[in-house]
Amino acid sequence: MTSWLPLLITLAYVAVAIGIGLHARAGRRMDSLEEWGVAGRSMGPVTLYLLIAAGSVSAYTFMGAPGWAYSKGVPVFYVAIYLAYLALVAWYFGPKVWAFGEKFGHVTQASAIADRYQSPALGALAALVMSVGSLAYAVLQTIGSAYILFVMSGGAIPVWGGVLLVLSCIALYLFVSGQRAIGRTNAFQGVLMLGVAWAVGLWAARVATGEWGFAGVFARLQHEHAAYLTLPGAGGDMSFSFWTTSIIVSMLSFMPPVWTQWMSASSARTIRRSATWLPTYYVVILPMVVVGFIGIFSLPELARVDTVALEYAMQHMPSLLVGLLGAGTLAASMSSCEPFIHSVALTYSKDVLQPAFKLSEARAGVLARWLIFPLMALIIAPLAIAEPGNLVMILLIGLGFASQVLPAFIGMFFWPRASGWGVAAGILVGFVVTVALTTLWPHPLGIHAGFWGLMINLPVFILVSLLTAPVAADVTERFFRIAAPWHYRRQTPALSLP
Repeated sequence: MTSWLPLLITLAYVAVAIGIGLHARAGRRMDSLEEWGVAGRSMGPVTLYLLIAAGSVSAYTFMGAPGWAYSKGVPVFYVAIYLAYLALVAWYFGPKVWAFGEKFGHVTQASAIADRYQSPALGALAALVMSVGSLAYAVLQTIGSAYILFVMSGGAIPVWGGVLLVLSCIALYLFVSGQRAIGRTNAFQGVLMLGVAWAVGLWAARVATGEWGFAGVFARLQHEHAAYLTLPGAGGDMSFSFWTTSIIVSMLSFMPPVWTQWMSASSARTIRRSATWLPTYYVVILPMVVVGFIGIFSLPELARVDTVALEYAMQHMPSLLVGLLGAGTLAASMSSCEPFIHSVALTYSKDVLQPAFKLSEARAGVLARWLIFPLMALIIAPLAIAEPGNLVMILLIGLGFASQVLPAFIGMFFWPRASGWGVAAGILVGFVVTVALTTLWPHPLGIHAGFWGLMINLPVFILVSLLTAPVAADVTERFFRIAAPWHYRRQTPALSLP
């Protein structure tokens, strides 16, 4: 009974998540893009805080971060820079995005791009390019979920079985409750992850050093493995330039689920309040990084670095805590997988298929819900079962593609002169360069392929914008009265942010 306790606790979490997700609908009709896609723009500050926090933490916290700490050392703390930046971005841009959605009816990131540049084709292009990064992220989380079940079951649940189980559960409540399910489950998952991470981290430190703190872990690491406390880290397989450009690419990727989360808020003030609280949640990363450091001298021959926290717990912790770690890790994976699957289905329906086939809003709303099934069955599940590479590297490659849509946001928030042709040219050139330098000549000079893409993308965007006609003045003014009201002497009161 004791040996199966961790698996039973982990599966119990899955059952609770399904119940919360199904109940989130609460009798509302989910046939509209507004309701299924952005929860009727009704989320309060606490729900939004946990939604954004849990969604941004992901399997990285319990698998990727300990794995990078175990294999590379302090380069893992790039995430501290990235997450702090996310909170600032949410505080500044989130209210503006919410105002766009409220005033102009946007329900996706790509629909805002299509409106700003008066080009449904550009919106579809942005949706397709962004979906590469989003699907990579969903694959990453699904792989993490499958490994959790594989380890918790002692190998009884194969990776392919874990993939199918997790995706089936997510599909069920995502289809029924949409963004409301994501909000409710992420709130539960966020609380669970925070508690479990600190319980596991402190327990591991106690076992390894005899004290309820982390100072002893770092002291031992400095004495026995000092290379892990320097940049670019241990292992010799990552340069300082790659580490630095990976951070830049991550920071410049406005991922669609985050945009959708902002539009789900009940008000612009709600977003600012939630963003102000966000840094208080990101302490969840520290204890799991410490577990990865402990693994350096406790599990020297580990075959797969991403499982260091789970393997350490299985060998050194009581079954109850192992089960809670399994549940917390699965919560981290599912809390990030859900919004990316949801956002891809939503934007494919709204921004690609609806304009291509002239669908009504009602048909697009129904189609968005059904699209989650082929996305999971034909793309996410096969790629996850194939287990492509290191979890963190999958994330970084996906963000490299997503960052190529940056010109669209520059023209939306900072540069009124940007043209649709300029944005399209920049995105296409950047995407091609990123593909070539990811597959044919991976990361030349140790610089992230997505960063190379941006270096070509941005000059092309500026040059083509200057050589082509800008968007109609009334459209530009409509956006910039919200995005940059200081450009105008008079500001319409109805468009001012709370």
